[in-house]
Amino acid sequence: MRWSETLIPTLRNPPKDAEAASHKLALRAGLIRQLSSGVYTYLPLGFRVLAKVIGIVREEMNRAGAQEVLMPALHPAELWKRTGRYETLGQDKLAFKNRAGHEFVLGPTHEEVVTEIAAAYFKSFRDLPRTLYQIQTKFRDEARPRFGVIRTKEFIMKDAYSFDTSDAGLDLNYRKMSEAYHRIFTRCGLSFRVVEADSGMMGGKMSQEFMAECPYGEDHVAISPAGYIASVEIAVRADPCLKTPAPQSQKPEVFETPHLRTIEEISHRFKIPAAQLVKTLIYMADEKPVAAVVPGDSEVNEPKLRRLIGATALRLAAAAEIQAATGAPVGFAGPVGLAIPIYCDWDIQGMADFAAGANVKDQHMKYVNLGRDFKAAAIGDIRFVKPGDKARDGSGELRLVTTMEIGHVFKLGTRYTAQLDAFYLDEKGERNAIIMGCYGIGVNRILAAAIEEHHDDKGILWPEAIAPFQVELITVNEASEEVRAAAHKIHAELTSRGIEVLYDDRDERPGVKFNDADLIGIPLQITVGERGLKEGLVEIKQRKDGQVRKAALAEAVSAAAGLLAAKHS
Repeated sequence: MRWSETLIPTLRNPPKDAEAASHKLALRAGLIRQLSSGVYTYLPLGFRVLAKVIGIVREEMNRAGAQEVLMPALHPAELWKRTGRYETLGQDKLAFKNRAGHEFVLGPTHEEVVTEIAAAYFKSFRDLPRTLYQIQTKFRDEARPRFGVIRTKEFIMKDAYSFDTSDAGLDLNYRKMSEAYHRIFTRCGLSFRVVEADSGMMGGKMSQEFMAECPYGEDHVAISPAGYIASVEIAVRADPCLKTPAPQSQKPEVFETPHLRTIEEISHRFKIPAAQLVKTLIYMADEKPVAAVVPGDSEVNEPKLRRLIGATALRLAAAAEIQAATGAPVGFAGPVGLAIPIYCDWDIQGMADFAAGANVKDQHMKYVNLGRDFKAAAIGDIRFVKPGDKARDGSGELRLVTTMEIGHVFKLGTRYTAQLDAFYLDEKGERNAIIMGCYGIGVNRILAAAIEEHHDDKGILWPEAIAPFQVELITVNEASEEVRAAAHKIHAELTSRGIEVLYDDRDERPGVKFNDADLIGIPLQITVGERGLKEGLVEIKQRKDGQVRKAALAEAVSAAAGLLAAKHS
């Protein structure tokens, strides 16, 4: 392919609002163009990378025994309402009514749709096991699209779904998919970690995330010196075994806080450290009000809280529910005087004479103490872990690493099949719900993760397997007939060997061509110039390490092919 015939709009500088390295370089290298917030067009080079990634994903999914389908992006809302996820999606869903008044959801995921397929066709144990997958565009109304294609409103996913008659069958398919994911991400040149994770709105009894380290990722992973690793959503810490200090006060004192609702506002106005304030949040646990109390500089971890309570469902209370439970509007809840169960984090045991809401509008109180002024229904680990927390495995302190989720695998069990009537008849003729697993990969994110991991101050360093081309052929003085003839010969020979070549045939200064070549990051660069040809030589540069070697013109193709082959060995 010739550069002059290809849309490659390289930029010297990225837009000012680009923060992540992958976002800056994808824009500068002409891979993507933003249409609106969180919505991107993939230009020729970017699309070729996506195609390479999709090809690897497809090969490994087929190798694992999955069958490819293509499901609709447009889902009847009724299907989502049957599983209860219509409300769970909240404002993240993109929904609308058609001209007939029927409501639809633009699919952010396809559990409901694929389960409808299973209900229609998998009627007997003889029809199982099966694994179906697709590579499809998904949609969500992301509140804060950021970092280019890392966090978007429209994205490409590979999602697979396994259907089994037993937990043992699910375990086998789960392992197959996990092994396939290891091969996919390794082939794409990514370093990654597999971490225990929370299943979230997907439901099910177990899930793991495949995480790529990325300073602009939206996730964090907690790691202990001994190798414990988990998503912060479920990461645990050791019980600090704190003893409550003796209070220096006789009783709590109320102070006025007009229009001051947040920890930050109270801390700033009254010069009280956030760690000496407590945050009291009202939740509905199985539709009954409860209070969660954590230090002011911490956040409630809802899955941990749900487990401590022993609740099936947990959600933040609405404003009217908070008013009913506390007697005050949002922002003034505190543990003293509450008539609902109170669940405290371990850290509260180590605090004395702290400040909290007073359950009265525009009022807080100070000199509050656990035990003396209020009782806890239970005390446990209900906040997100922080750097420096003691690891539960006793190996030392936890550290947090910023990561980007590139894959997620779930054991769903019968979460969807039982609700959508996906049953099969077993050998005894008894009716059972099909057991499901779900396995997702963010295709766009592989592109971003690869750039984040493989770049330098000049541009991208593509792993060969997903590079848009294997070789970039560069001419110095395209106007020279001798240079053009040599370049055409090399281009033809490389192409005949099945090697993908981008031929930079532009009438540009050498510096522009070399800078663009380093920017777009194709693994090998072959430079043909008049000076070299006088000696019968061309230059071959490996983009990754910058190593340059000279090769005889007649041997240039063989030398390039040898270098590419060496990368595979």
